[in-house]
Amino acid sequence: MRSCERQVTRSKPVVEQSSRARRERQARQRNEGEAACLCRAAPREIWAEGKARRDATRRTRETKGKGRGGGDKNLRRTKRLPRPPRSRRRAVPCPALAPLDTGGAPARPRDPMRRRPFLDQRRPSSFKRRWQQRPWWFRLAVTLLLALACLFLLLALRGSPDPDPVVLPSTDSSRSAATTSPLLHQRSYLDGVTDAFNMTDEMLSAHSFSRQLMDQISLAKTYLVVAKEANNLQFAAELSSQIRRAQSILAHAAAHGGTVTEQDAEKAIRDMSVLFFQAQQFRYDSAVTIMKLKGQIQSLEEKSKAEAEKSTKYGQIAAEELPKGLYCLGVRLTMEWFKTTELQRKFTERSPAVQSNLRDNSLYHYCVFSDNILAVSVVVNSTTLNSMHPEKIVFHLVTDEVNYAPMRAWFALNDYRGATVEIQKVEDFTWLNSSYVPVLKQLQDAATQNYYFSGSGNRGTPVKFRNPKYLSMLNHLRFYIPEIYPELRKVVFLDDDIVVQKDLSELFTINLNGNVMGAVETCMETFHRFHKYLNHSHPLIRAHFDPDACGWAFGMNVLDLVMWRNKNVTGIYHYWQERNADHTLWKLGSLPPGLLAFYGLVEPLDPKWHVLGLGYTTVDPATIKEGAVLHYNGNMKPWLKIGMEKYKGFWDNYVDYSHPLLQRCFTH
Repeated sequence: MRSCERQVTRSKPVVEQSSRARRERQARQRNEGEAACLCRAAPREIWAEGKARRDATRRTRETKGKGRGGGDKNLRRTKRLPRPPRSRRRAVPCPALAPLDTGGAPARPRDPMRRRPFLDQRRPSSFKRRWQQRPWWFRLAVTLLLALACLFLLLALRGSPDPDPVVLPSTDSSRSAATTSPLLHQRSYLDGVTDAFNMTDEMLSAHSFSRQLMDQISLAKTYLVVAKEANNLQFAAELSSQIRRAQSILAHAAAHGGTVTEQDAEKAIRDMSVLFFQAQQFRYDSAVTIMKLKGQIQSLEEKSKAEAEKSTKYGQIAAEELPKGLYCLGVRLTMEWFKTTELQRKFTERSPAVQSNLRDNSLYHYCVFSDNILAVSVVVNSTTLNSMHPEKIVFHLVTDEVNYAPMRAWFALNDYRGATVEIQKVEDFTWLNSSYVPVLKQLQDAATQNYYFSGSGNRGTPVKFRNPKYLSMLNHLRFYIPEIYPELRKVVFLDDDIVVQKDLSELFTINLNGNVMGAVETCMETFHRFHKYLNHSHPLIRAHFDPDACGWAFGMNVLDLVMWRNKNVTGIYHYWQERNADHTLWKLGSLPPGLLAFYGLVEPLDPKWHVLGLGYTTVDPATIKEGAVLHYNGNMKPWLKIGMEKYKGFWDNYVDYSHPLLQRCFTH
């Protein structure tokens, strides 16, 4: 029993100590919770107040321990901590301690160091209370008046001149005009908006940093090419970086409508100068640079020639190919011709009046030699539509055997205001054989075939001079017109790539003054003289022809067939063709032999009769408007997709796209 009492007595202090520790722990937790809930208190004040409470608890514990042992009475008294001001102690209930219906889930504790938002509970001033008591319309009126007053004040300050302009001091005589003007000028808002970076003025100024940067960029690009040629890639990269930096400075100045300042350009100019000094150390001096640039220019010229050759070749391929629409038209017309006997009777059973028109010299006779049905249709249609007497017009058409049937079918299906149309094929002219025609004789030569068809004969000759179309009899048939039409005295020869805009009947009344041909000379800058077509280094050409003589153009030519027969122009043509069997006198087509055959026998016509260049160059619109005949000479024909769009309209005006056959074959 005594042992039990002794044990109880010994364990009592332990219970008292544990209960006291628990109370102290609860008090500490309560203090920390209160400190966490003071939403208005700053983190530093919360920490200081908690520290003070912990210190007070520690002193209280020490005081009690000394009281039991008879310690000092002053230590038993605990100094009461000063309470914080009322405004700081006023706090909202702590959300972390408020009871929440979380559905059984524990509430998320709030961070004690987080600053909480608070409501301004200070009393408003007397002015603010009086202002808020005013009616709303009164407050709105006062606000508008204040805004208008500020606006008028701003406009007055902007429009008023500066009484004391600031003058920039300068000793430079070249800038005397700038120093006498005020630094702050009277300027309007529009002047500030429209003022922009003027590169022209900057480049003309001797003191412009923009000009220095542009000069350095040009020189740096030259050194860049030389550095890459020398395989100095690191130096080339540094030059490229500095070039981009200088360009960015210029772009920034242009975007902001200002000039390049010394502060912006100083470092860029200095760094670029350092690179130029390094270029001199690499022996990139003027002589080396010039030699490198010459080599670069020669390389670029060779590339340019190769690309020009490719462009010419591809252009010729596109011009020589038959478009799908024209091929479709030829096939459908051939079918119509052979399945419709009425179309055949229109040409086989012609009246005597029509037959007599083919030999009547009082009518207007035109010759067209072509295998393009639609192009010939445009020539005939435009000529008759612009003629005052279309019933007096007679067209003599010659084509090849492939297009003979579709050509007759087309002109049998369409009427051209009563004009007479004769269609023949070149194969019917049996007298045009190799024993009489030099061109046909040359076709039997292996060297000529190799030159024109294989392309392996003369690699130095441009590809456009080796076009097989120049050997076509339709292209050379113009030199045999007096023999094809022996009864006629005067005709007008037309190419198939022309459009007629005026009445051509006046051409038959022009006096040729004893010459064989009337043609428009081509001495303008876009065309050439004799030395551009002929090889004047050849002694035969040099002895008989003036190299500066004016050339002329086929396409619209007035021919006096009587004088032709008297002058034997066809025989002259044969002579020069035989002399050019080795292609040493000329290389291109039928115009050079025509220049030789008609040399001294051409009467110049007014240029308005024949306007050339619509197939390869730009022509003055006024010249086109006044022109009687528009010629699409060149590869860009109006019926091809590569044709010049701005000139296609003149040709399309005479194509009836509402025709059923054209609607089936063409899509517009």
